[in-house]
Amino acid sequence: MAVKEPITGFAVAVVREDGRWRCGPLDTAALTDLDAAITQLRKLRSTGAVFGLLAVDDEFFVIVRPSPTGASLLLSDAAAALDYDVAADVLDLLRAEPPDDDDDVIWPEGDLEILADLGMPGPELEVIVNEVELYPDEQLQMIAQRCGFGDEFAKFVDDL
Repeated sequence: MAVKEPITGFAVAVVREDGRWRCGPLDTAALTDLDAAITQLRKLRSTGAVFGLLAVDDEFFVIVRPSPTGASLLLSDAAAALDYDVAADVLDLLRAEPPDDDDDVIWPEGDLEILADLGMPGPELEVIVNEVELYPDEQLQMIAQRCGFGDEFAKFVDDL
């Protein structure tokens, strides 16, 4: 199931503390192992929002938002689970089935309301997910802009 070539992309932790946003790197293990991403995010103590944005191989993205009861998750394309372990991990945690191999439809799986409290309502997030001509980093930039941390996110990506 795992892709044999090295995984490219980035994993960023987003933290809102006292009304200010910060973006910082997560270890690259977060791109291949959902548990690694959740563990790293849980270590970031904050009274505000903490979540992770994973852009994997210019193919899909994952939003991970730990909570005391588990983690809220959004996978931009459930078909990615056929080729990527981290996407398969998301579907496992969501108890969702991967699509058929011959399915050409891109559809998100998980909580479209994952960032609703930060200014990104589910219907708007779904529109961004369905912008299939955009790369995952471009989709995440749109999400960051809408939630209010677009500049911080852009600086993080530029520094990669």
